[in-house]
Amino acid sequence: MLKVIGAGVSRTGTFSFKLAMEKLGFSKCHHMMEVIENPEQAPSLFAAARGERIDWRELYQDYQACCDFPSCHFWRELMAVFPRARVILTVRDPESWYKSMSETILPTMKHTLSTVDSPLVKMGEEIILKQFFAGNLADKDHVIATYNKHNQSVRDTVPADRLLEFDARQGWDPLCKFLGVSVPNEPYPKTNSLEEFMEKAARVS
Repeated sequence: MLKVIGAGVSRTGTFSFKLAMEKLGFSKCHHMMEVIENPEQAPSLFAAARGERIDWRELYQDYQACCDFPSCHFWRELMAVFPRARVILTVRDPESWYKSMSETILPTMKHTLSTVDSPLVKMGEEIILKQFFAGNLADKDHVIATYNKHNQSVRDTVPADRLLEFDARQGWDPLCKFLGVSVPNEPYPKTNSLEEFMEKAARVS
């Protein structure tokens, strides 16, 4: 059962956040990598994106936390199904975020959409390209505006006592205080560099 809903989009430190959640005992944490490694999840998520009713509790039955796409696209649905879950919005500077996106997810999606035909890719196309970014990944201003609009929607919707806005540079302290857990005796995770992302992306192609 989900206890933490990560509402921040990809390239806001979500893979580091996944590792942090699991280190804090919220294991497992759902991330796009979970869908890549468990492609049988993709059809249900694709169905949800099309507006069909799915069993969210069954889909997330093995997870105590989630983050990244596709979960961040369904943060409202997940809040309703898991009303006691805390919401954490991972953020970073919009220009820095866009630079990271333009070096990783944007070219990867362009490549996979033109070369790979699979339920996983169809899910990503529907959720990320068509719905989240309204079919436009080419216009920088549009992509950044979409990112900012998403973040503001989370801020405006989630009750203040249920929401933490979190930048990975803040480290463990605000995260652990918000979740009521002890601070680990090790640095906050820092992972999923450009090189690491491209290695993971190769599993889809």
